[in-house]
Amino acid sequence: MTRTWFVTGTDTGVGKTAISCALLVAAREAGLKTAAIKPVAAGCDEAGHNEDALQLMDCMTEPLEYAQVNPVALTAAIAPHIAAQQEQRSLQVSRLAGLCRGVMSGGADFVLIEGAGGWRVPLNARETLADLAVQLQVGVILVVGMRLGCINHALLTAEAIARDGLKLVGWIANQPGEAMPCYQENLETLQRRLRAPLLGEVPQLSPFDAVAASKNLNFEAFK
Repeated sequence: MTRTWFVTGTDTGVGKTAISCALLVAAREAGLKTAAIKPVAAGCDEAGHNEDALQLMDCMTEPLEYAQVNPVALTAAIAPHIAAQQEQRSLQVSRLAGLCRGVMSGGADFVLIEGAGGWRVPLNARETLADLAVQLQVGVILVVGMRLGCINHALLTAEAIARDGLKLVGWIANQPGEAMPCYQENLETLQRRLRAPLLGEVPQLSPFDAVAASKNLNFEAFK
């Protein structure tokens, strides 16, 4: 049976792709067939490829084409709805959901759908990436970038996920940069206030190593 999760973050640059790669490695080590989708990516090279999507492809087991992993690749590294406007392209949740379902039904045991930015990133005048997760009715994994402001961002995101009727299955504390002041105190505050389990703490790894990061995750929660 395929199990699918939507990976979101407290902000942009908090390490959603890094954590997604670590989860894919952990699933592979557990003997699962894995796939990942980056439905919308803003910021691509001359070949139309996004670095985040390429990293996901490197860590998953299923041999998907690039266009399956990242069906909407936008050139400018700006908000997706603005990049789409500049390229005169239309982003629609129903179309993205259909593309995601195609991968979800492809035979993988473990599928991740990685968002862009945070929970409420707009796709068009009416829809956000949150609407994609709602339409797919999948559980949500929250990547908390452990830096100043993370408590407010994490609590507000968790409230929004619950308001949208989805389950926050867990959160992962990730250090995208140097350790923040009072890291442990911030972590304990989040543990008390977030109504979801802490699934792992990933320290800053330079260079990033998905295998090393995977050792810091509690993958038992996904079995």
